[in-house]
Amino acid sequence: MTVAASDCIFCRIAQGEIPSGRIYADEELFAFHDIHPKRPVHFLIIPKQHLASLADATPEHQALLGKMLLKAGELARNLGLQEGFRTLINTGRIGGQEVYHLHVHILGGPEPVGPMVSG
Repeated sequence: MTVAASDCIFCRIAQGEIPSGRIYADEELFAFHDIHPKRPVHFLIIPKQHLASLADATPEHQALLGKMLLKAGELARNLGLQEGFRTLINTGRIGGQEVYHLHVHILGGPEPVGPMVSG
């Protein structure tokens, strides 16, 4: 699925056009609380650059992807997830991606998150 950056809800969130529970922002990344959290701590990290999915990443995105994962750990610890957390990237329709702008979910809380996949 292709979505133009001008129609992308995550691009609009990163640009400040849509309010969000912002956690972090810099020139490349934006992190915010999920509006439908699945765990006590549930936030997203997105690149400000529109990139539809992980499947669309190229070698030129390598530094950005690494930065996203490093920032995930830092922000998770800052939000109290010292004992661990789940990092999830849904990719494409079959992978359960709902918003076609690359995003990393970070989920955690005081109890273990449970099995990776059920059903």
